[in-house]
Amino acid sequence: MIRVYIVDDHPFVREGLKTYLSTDPEIRIVGEAGDGVTALPALKELVPEVAIIDLHLPKMSGVEVIKALRESQSRTQVIVLSSFCEDDEIIAAIDAGALSYLLKDSPPEKLLAAVKATQRGEPVLHPRIVKKLMQRVRQEKPAIEPLTAKEKEVLKQLVKGKSNKEIGAELHISETTVKTHVSSILQKLQVKDRTQAVIKALNMKLV
Repeated sequence: MIRVYIVDDHPFVREGLKTYLSTDPEIRIVGEAGDGVTALPALKELVPEVAIIDLHLPKMSGVEVIKALRESQSRTQVIVLSSFCEDDEIIAAIDAGALSYLLKDSPPEKLLAAVKATQRGEPVLHPRIVKKLMQRVRQEKPAIEPLTAKEKEVLKQLVKGKSNKEIGAELHISETTVKTHVSSILQKLQVKDRTQAVIKALNMKLV
């Protein structure tokens, strides 16, 4: 069961998300909030697997909520669901610790799939978000420590959105070994998480 918490200042958006996501037997909505101040303590107490958070919230922004969650070492994975795709907001959200970023014009089934992928630790990004992120970093191509052959194979699987377990099965290595390779890849690419690693790999044409 994937427990989901929804944070959006528009009641009809929250109601729509609850109604649609609740049709899937694997998902349970455990709470909702219309502002960041109300959401944060509830998120820390409930520790849902996934939080769907809008960025433009009253009292406390979505980015501030995400930062506070990460600082508290919360295991909750965050999907940003926003109407906006301004460069600064995208970068701020991902730097704060959001794993996935979708726009509100995304098809409902895309959001449903994103909840399940995000719960597994796999990033899901709206195509427009990917484009903007790639444009943002295209001018910055710092030298990186070369990846080993095995790390390149793991990176290719990351780009495909596969989980550590799936990568292990594909490459015939243990999940623990996959985690070691992923940690090394993040360090060499000088990024914080798998989402940033995928974006940088595509931008630098490493795969």
